[in-house]
Amino acid sequence: MSGLPRFAAVLFDRDGTLVEDVPYNGDPTRVRPLPGAVEAVGLLRAEGVRTGVVSNQSGIARGLLTHAQVRAVNARADALLGGLGVWAYCPHAPGAGCACRKPRPGLVLAAARRLGVSPRVCAVVGDIGADVAAAEAAGATGVLVPNAATREAEVAAARWCFPDPAAAVRALLAPRPAVGGGAR
Repeated sequence: MSGLPRFAAVLFDRDGTLVEDVPYNGDPTRVRPLPGAVEAVGLLRAEGVRTGVVSNQSGIARGLLTHAQVRAVNARADALLGGLGVWAYCPHAPGAGCACRKPRPGLVLAAARRLGVSPRVCAVVGDIGADVAAAEAAGATGVLVPNAATREAEVAAARWCFPDPAAAVRALLAPRPAVGGGAR
């Protein structure tokens, strides 16, 4: 098996990947980075790899959040994580049929365009199958970092699976194939 290629950009899902998943969180004081998230962003920054976040935020369409609240939560997460390049989110409800809601590719394509890179040189790190599917639909590489919300079938289907964001990033930056802990 060949290892992961070198990437120009790494995009992350927000909730459940970088920060604790607080459903429909509109309160920046409730933002808590997950283990390995700060390290992951720091490793990428040190290597000059562009970063971004792609996140479904259907609470806006459901009337549970405002755009201003999502931006405030994103700003707090950005400050706690040490700064990411691009923040893109889908405000639509699951049944809206938009092109941006993961597992569709729109968020990944938009973030890559804003970073000035091809999706083909992007990795997307997320906690559920929709994150990996959005990456693949955009021509990027999907990497799964499972948690309690991740279905076993999603883990089994993932080509690249790691225990936390830092482990995923170390594998993405490694010059050789990851050994013994994650690559499927």
